Amino acid sequence: MSRQVDYYFSFQSPWAYIGHQPFRDLVTGFDLKVNYKPVVLVDLFSETGGLPLLKRHPVRQRYRMVELQRWRDRRGLQFHLKPAHWPFNARLADGVVIAAIEAGLDPDPLLKRGFIAVWEDQLDLADAATVARLADESGLPGARLVERSASEAISAAYEQNRQDAITADVFGSPAYVLDGEVFWGQDRLDLLADALKSGRPPYTSDI
Repeated sequence: MSRQVDYYFSFQSPWAYIGHQPFRDLVTGFDLKVNYKPVVLVDLFSETGGLPLLKRHPVRQRYRMVELQRWRDRRGLQFHLKPAHWPFNARLADGVVIAAIEAGLDPDPLLKRGFIAVWEDQLDLADAATVARLADESGLPGARLVERSASEAISAAYEQNRQDAITADVFGSPAYVLDGEVFWGQDRLDLLADALKSGRPPYTSDI
């Protein structure tokens, strides 16, 4: 039986974008089942003591920009550090991901396309026509999923993701949860790989 990883992410997060392909490589290499859980970053920050970017001390903001450049080079990516349509309200795009899962469809092609759309192509993922087109390009029924995204059922699932994140001790994006153990940040993917290779039991804070 395949092992499962809960994948908490936001299209708003450059770190989720930077880590997405390496994470997918682990998924393929270890035959993992992924539970995709888009979440609202602002809500997670407010509930777990974090701060939105513009409220952080300037020292932290400057260091973030340096780190983005380092990891952009490390991963061999080309993206805008300050894309034109960022930050944006990710509710629509996140809802389309949830709607795709609800319909039994694989959302990963849309994730790949969506991250590139935000960070490389500088498209607006708060725009319904744009998201529908990206979904179509990903092999998904864009118009139908965009319409479904606005439903109360999808809103309820979105809220459940937030509650699940808090329960799981997730406080940022991306976060990968394996057997209850949280690996926060794309720079923890090597540690996730180590855990998968070793088959060790999960580490906990109860020591």
